[in-house]
Amino acid sequence: MRLYYHNSYIRQFEAQIVGIEGLNVFLDATSFYPTSGGQPQDLGAINDIGVTAVEELEDGRIAHTMASPSASGLAVCTIDWKRRFDHMQQHTGQHLLSAVFFDLFGFQTVSFHMGAEVSTIDLAVASLTQQQIEKAEYRANEAICENREVTVSFEHAAVAESLRKASAREGELRIVSIAGLDRSACGGTHVRATGEIGAIQIRKLDKIRGNVRLEFTCGQRTVARTRRDFDALSTIARTFSSPLDETPALVAAQIEAAKEADKVRRKLATELALFQGKALYERSPRHIARGPITDDVRALAQAFALHPNAVFLALSAEGFLLATAKDSGINAGVLVKPLIAELGGRGGGSPQMAQGSLPHPEALRTFEQRITADWPNESI
Repeated sequence: MRLYYHNSYIRQFEAQIVGIEGLNVFLDATSFYPTSGGQPQDLGAINDIGVTAVEELEDGRIAHTMASPSASGLAVCTIDWKRRFDHMQQHTGQHLLSAVFFDLFGFQTVSFHMGAEVSTIDLAVASLTQQQIEKAEYRANEAICENREVTVSFEHAAVAESLRKASAREGELRIVSIAGLDRSACGGTHVRATGEIGAIQIRKLDKIRGNVRLEFTCGQRTVARTRRDFDALSTIARTFSSPLDETPALVAAQIEAAKEADKVRRKLATELALFQGKALYERSPRHIARGPITDDVRALAQAFALHPNAVFLALSAEGFLLATAKDSGINAGVLVKPLIAELGGRGGGSPQMAQGSLPHPEALRTFEQRITADWPNESI
């Protein structure tokens, strides 16, 4: 017997242990909810031994996995109430949110998942507007304030009517109803009235296989998440010495300023690379740079290779970069390809620039020797 079918508020109960299989305990009646329908399992204790998992087996029995072996006989059971009530808030909140999206826009919910911090529903629609999101969120919270009754009934599938979503099950259905808003076949745990859901907040949207995945929180999760959001925004506002409401505009302005500054920096870096490349080339048309291969080194290599017959080789502990002038007669990509294959490296490139990695220092030394074999001694 599933006690939670009739009363989700049972925190403690007694039952008889009717079977033990390893660490799995089977009861003649249970209020522990097994993972099902997007809702995670209940946790708690049986005879002061922790229940670490609850699962419905293929034969319909509910297995309570224990933290340590259990003896047969009477089972005094305690539900982790904080976890249970949180799940009740999230699951009833999902019913309410799904009903609102269906009632307002005709969008059907195709799946539901309850995570440790947020829950999601997938709506059978390609996209949502900001106006639709705000309207649905407002209507859901309005229904919470109305404190509508949430009831459970049992009806045969053949005669059950006005369900938000048709059930594929046959026989008797457990129907969870929100007064005047929703009727859904569901085996989960729920609150007694919408007021107990607490506030609903829609937090994020993603596109998943042609549907919209909507992330939301209910109740204490919304309170906790809103507090973290406020603390984060307050920290940002203090950093900018700005009132909280003015921070988004200020941050946007700072980002634009940073983008402009980065454009200037990149322009100056290019000009510097051209100057440095020319200075190095005037010493020799062949050059080796040693050290990390950064963006600045790549820019320098490209600037160096703009000059006649130039070849630039950069070497680091992890790999190499080779840049060549168009008139050098050296195709960088073609030159390095057989070498890195022979030495067990990886990489490739274009006629004017190739880059890659080599597996060990000896391979890098061999690579350098092969590349620079015909270079003038003063270049090496």
